[in-house]
Amino acid sequence: MTNFALLPILIPFVAAICLLILPHKIKYQRPAAIIWSLVLLAFTIFTFTKVIKEGTLVVTMGDWPVPFGISIVADMLAILLVLTTTVILPFIILYSIKTISVPREEGLYYSLVFFMITGVNGSFLTGDIFNLFVFFEVMLMASYGIIVLGGTRVQLQGIVKYLVFNVIASAFFIVSVAMLYGVVGTLNMADIGQKLSEVQGQADAGLISVIAIFFLFVFGSKAGIFPLFVWLPSSYVSAPMPILALFGGLLTKVGLYAIMRTFSLFFSAEPGIEWSFLRWSAYLTIIIGVIGAMSYRNMKNIVIYNILIAIGVILVGFSSHTLDGMTGSVFYTIHDMLIKVALFMIIGVILFITGTPDIRDFSGLILRYPGLTFIFFIAMLGLAGIPPFSGFIGKLYLLKGVFQSGDIVGGLLILISSLFVLLSLLRIFILGFWGKERGPRHMVYGYRQMMFPTILLVCLTVAFGIGIQFVTPYVQIAADSLANPMIYIQSVLGGN
Repeated sequence: MTNFALLPILIPFVAAICLLILPHKIKYQRPAAIIWSLVLLAFTIFTFTKVIKEGTLVVTMGDWPVPFGISIVADMLAILLVLTTTVILPFIILYSIKTISVPREEGLYYSLVFFMITGVNGSFLTGDIFNLFVFFEVMLMASYGIIVLGGTRVQLQGIVKYLVFNVIASAFFIVSVAMLYGVVGTLNMADIGQKLSEVQGQADAGLISVIAIFFLFVFGSKAGIFPLFVWLPSSYVSAPMPILALFGGLLTKVGLYAIMRTFSLFFSAEPGIEWSFLRWSAYLTIIIGVIGAMSYRNMKNIVIYNILIAIGVILVGFSSHTLDGMTGSVFYTIHDMLIKVALFMIIGVILFITGTPDIRDFSGLILRYPGLTFIFFIAMLGLAGIPPFSGFIGKLYLLKGVFQSGDIVGGLLILISSLFVLLSLLRIFILGFWGKERGPRHMVYGYRQMMFPTILLVCLTVAFGIGIQFVTPYVQIAADSLANPMIYIQSVLGGN
């Protein structure tokens, strides 16, 4: 049954509605949220096994034939990202129980989280370009609600740029879809890919490039690429730590996925100026990320700017047009989703203990918290791509593909950025953990409660790196669909 492709969307939607009941009964909300997250994970794993056994799962609503109905497509790339999302969710909920204030929990926090996951999973799984817009809006509306929970001045200031940029991007999205529909007369993504490959020699190449650049603006705004990243640091830094972990791990990756899916499907037959725009935006995103990560003393900002570095690195690999580069991009996207959430959770524990995000205000944490020190050290090595941790294999594929394509600049930027990623986190490690014990200590009951999901998630990232040979075949299948878009097109149009 292909209907299993709907489960990662339907389950969080039903969970969000159920969690609207009794919003002030936190003692029921918390266990219910954990149970729903585990149910979602179990069914997503089941759907993943179905994709392994049967190939791409395609569901078209109302039994309409493709491309006339609304399609949900669970190919290997989409299901890998959905699985990573649903793996992260239980850790975020467990972590939130201690770190999110009761007023925020009573403000429908858990319900909003599940609505956001509905939008994230829907964005990954939709096979219809207009419904990609719909799921983006579901995700964004939930994220607006999550950010303003609590209503502090800093949060309200942070939401302004986030809201303005996303409203503008959404308007451009509608215009882009309308222009694209005017050229090909369809909204099904596989059908768009097939028809564009047929008409690109006949249609105005300039119009196709304009549509592509519009899409890059829309999805680049969501992903935070240069120069569209300006909303990201101020919006994210104002959020509480579990929300920052959720956003940092998931939201920018939805924008990245949309770029990779649409550019590989729609605009790869005759690559034009839009691919040069993408490549140079990726270069500049890495550079801005490095400058920001090395300039700030605020731990939140350091990791936030590391998000930008990862976005740029992934897009450099994707824009190489090589199978190895795209394999590395998929590997690194999954790795970055896991490791960024883990790092933000660790930073949250440090904030809980010290009461300050500024690494100049405390030191000597290793003396009382050796376990926290060790976990941070492991996460730091993982993010920097030190073997055998999870970031290494992705960087290896990325470098191989980028240098194969002749992109020396991109390859050198990936190498140099890896060094600066390590240096930026070493500053936290050396200044905050080593030296004489100094600064406030606010450790109260609940420290181990926060550490439990954090340690589990860091261990998962280590397992991902050590057991990479078990994941590699599936990542390569996902990368194949990017390098050869006809695989996706035939699985959708030829399977019904």
